[in-house]
Amino acid sequence: MEEFFVDPSRANFDAFKALPRNTPINMLNLIRYRERAVYPAGHSHEPRGLTGREAYAEYGRTSEPIFSRVGGKTIWRGQFEAMVTGPAGAGEQWDLGFIAYYPSAAAFLAMITDSDYKQAVVHRQAGVLTSRLVRFAPLEVGKGFA
Repeated sequence: MEEFFVDPSRANFDAFKALPRNTPINMLNLIRYRERAVYPAGHSHEPRGLTGREAYAEYGRTSEPIFSRVGGKTIWRGQFEAMVTGPAGAGEQWDLGFIAYYPSAAAFLAMITDSDYKQAVVHRQAGVLTSRLVRFAPLEVGKGFA
């Protein structure tokens, strides 16, 4: 049975908060959309019948001012083509992948606690079937893979 992840678990979020907050971070995002967005009952977008992709686009549009204000920027974006190493099957297929840079973990935390962001994230929750959000510390880039 496939497990779905849209928001962080308490344990994962606590582990994130325990890491240094004053260093730059890169956040790898892997997104699989719902076929149809699922909004909370009574939400203004609920009766529109948006696709998951459309709801996620609305999340991007409404969260971008906050993302930019905290110094965030997308440094890589791609479309999934094939799993080369790893499990095969629908559970590991993604509609969108991107890496978001933040000048610090504190900037990321400022974004997700912003009141306007909390309104925007409803679109993400409505449009995403499952996702992965993985924190990386940026390293110096060199030749080869090491």
